[in-house]
Amino acid sequence: MEKDFASECWFLTGPTAAGKTAVGIELARRIDAEIVSLDSMAIYRGMDIGTAKPTAAERQAVPHHLIDIVWPDEEFSLAQYLEAAKAAVAEIRGRAKEVLFVGGTPLYLKGLLRGIFQGPPADWRFRAQMAEEAERRGSGWLYQQLAAVDPDAARQLHPHDTRRLIRALEVYRKTGRPISRWQTQFAAGRPAESCRVFGLDWPRAALHMRIDRRVEQMFAEGLVEEVRRLLEGPAPLGKTARQAVGYREVIEYLEGRYDLGETIERVKCHTRQLARRQYTWFRSLSECRFIRVSEPIDEADVAERIARAGRRD
Repeated sequence: MEKDFASECWFLTGPTAAGKTAVGIELARRIDAEIVSLDSMAIYRGMDIGTAKPTAAERQAVPHHLIDIVWPDEEFSLAQYLEAAKAAVAEIRGRAKEVLFVGGTPLYLKGLLRGIFQGPPADWRFRAQMAEEAERRGSGWLYQQLAAVDPDAARQLHPHDTRRLIRALEVYRKTGRPISRWQTQFAAGRPAESCRVFGLDWPRAALHMRIDRRVEQMFAEGLVEEVRRLLEGPAPLGKTARQAVGYREVIEYLEGRYDLGETIERVKCHTRQLARRQYTWFRSLSECRFIRVSEPIDEADVAERIARAGRRD
């Protein structure tokens, strides 16, 4: 994805439970856009409640792309996402529509804005060996391995982000150089005024209340049943899908490790932690302009503010 290409699109991001879907639909109507999902878990079929996917009615109101494109037992890399996004953008442009990316996956956003280091092809045998070794040695082992050879990359990753930890170790093994050195172009940004990248910025207490309400709603809507159905289905949850907040905790509940009340509280806590990590990422991007919002949110007003800020008349 070329930088100048990405700069011609609109982007709406923000932490989980920030109201991106509703604001995004309002914004798409104002700028005559179709929406491309910027969510690494919404790509999975059947993972609906826990990912807060746009509803059928919302997708009918404004066309959405890159939702439900792979089965939950499949892996889907950043490079694959960028290729799929490029194709979706070309299709939308062919209809003379604007392109609006909506979602909260920081790595996808950064890849769209700045490109990526492609790196060597996947070594699936090495990845399987690392995953098995991590399972045997316990939490933190992978992170320690990466920190020893590439401390800069380790500082950018969560200790439980198994997939990306393994990829960083894989690059080091295949090339003899840390992935952080290969990714120098990944650090170069551009001024916010030259982009149309907008992030919804909530007061912390208000966002935490929204997160708590969303988590409770997910369980009321049948998150446990959804996870059980996925685990028993023909395409059970793969390694990446299992790590999604909400799904990982419900799996542990179904294994008898926690009761339901504890599980709900754990999902709330981990979702708040996720939101904090997302904010850290977004604030590191020079391209991002923040739009302050508060309760009660007026999605139409927020969308209008973004549309005005992004116009290039």
